[in-house]
Amino acid sequence: MSQPDKKVQRRRKGFERTSSLLSTRIRKTGETRGFAVTRVLTHWAEIVGDATAAIAKPVEVSYARGGMGATLTVLTTGAQAPMLEMQKDQLREKVNAAYGYNAIARVKITQTAPTGFAEGQAQFTPAPKHIPVVDEKTCARAVEATADVADQGLRDALEKLAQNVLMKQKR
Repeated sequence: MSQPDKKVQRRRKGFERTSSLLSTRIRKTGETRGFAVTRVLTHWAEIVGDATAAIAKPVEVSYARGGMGATLTVLTTGAQAPMLEMQKDQLREKVNAAYGYNAIARVKITQTAPTGFAEGQAQFTPAPKHIPVVDEKTCARAVEATADVADQGLRDALEKLAQNVLMKQKR
């Protein structure tokens, strides 16, 4: 008796990037909300800028039955809605630039409380980045390693790099 042919998905040896493991799930979730290109969801801050990303996030892209173009729904707090309303055209242009064509015809702004409803309880602002504390010994070793560099700007950049490498080695 022969077993039915099953497609076996083989993994590469070793580690895989998290993005490759999650890309299908992100794509499926994005498609249920109308996002044909998930880049708008995953790179929102890069597309619209940090200032706009801090006050708004994309919720949905909906397509009209016979109409041309889609409607992007953006979630923001009540206090930030007038500011975002004035930036609708720039927001639409930036998102269309990410799509590569005029996919978005309209931008719709929806408001909620700062904590959001059941689904959107995440804060708009990202968590603050952890800045490691550099001790004097590590700082001295970095200065010593870059002492013979003539350009001040390059020397500062190399010192910062050396501090990061030495701190990583210490961990």
